[in-house]
Amino acid sequence: MFFVCFVVTTEAAETRTLLFFGNSLTAGYGLEDPSTDAFPARIQKKITDAGLPWRVVNAGLSGETSAAGLRRVDWVLRQRVDIFILELGGNDGLRGLPPETTRANLQVIIDRVRTKYPAATIVLAGIAAPPNMGADFTRAFGAVFPELAKKNGLPLIPFLLEGVAGRPEFSQPDGIHPTGKGHALVAETVWSTLKPLL
Repeated sequence: MFFVCFVVTTEAAETRTLLFFGNSLTAGYGLEDPSTDAFPARIQKKITDAGLPWRVVNAGLSGETSAAGLRRVDWVLRQRVDIFILELGGNDGLRGLPPETTRANLQVIIDRVRTKYPAATIVLAGIAAPPNMGADFTRAFGAVFPELAKKNGLPLIPFLLEGVAGRPEFSQPDGIHPTGKGHALVAETVWSTLKPLL
């Protein structure tokens, strides 16, 4: 008697999805080739080099606020997501929008992801408001991210632009967006939080 067992495996079936949902920082604004130089692309290279079965999706959109992200998130969630990195709020801070509004919008985005994909891991990326907004605003805005991470039990990247913000050698002429070298540093910051989750 012969038993024949067919085992079918495909890379697509094994590959999981890591989605970066953010603004121009994620999109790679101002870079010559965001598809290779933006930090999500650099994370994909690290994943590939490590032989890990993950596919990175860059869902960054320049100019996006937390409110605009909330309007867009359902469309983005039409594809399956295993890790969802939420990088929004920077444009809220630049526009001086109330921190409580940013907090509320980010909370609803977190809720939407959890409702659609309960098993997905959500990572929150923190950002700082510019100092010219005043100390009280800067303090209140900066508190949004650790408070949300604690409330929802999320891994937190404390400050996405750690080691990059305020350093001309890593910033484009606008003083906000990282250069390619800046994105390489951002990728290292993100990787330190992300690697244990993969």
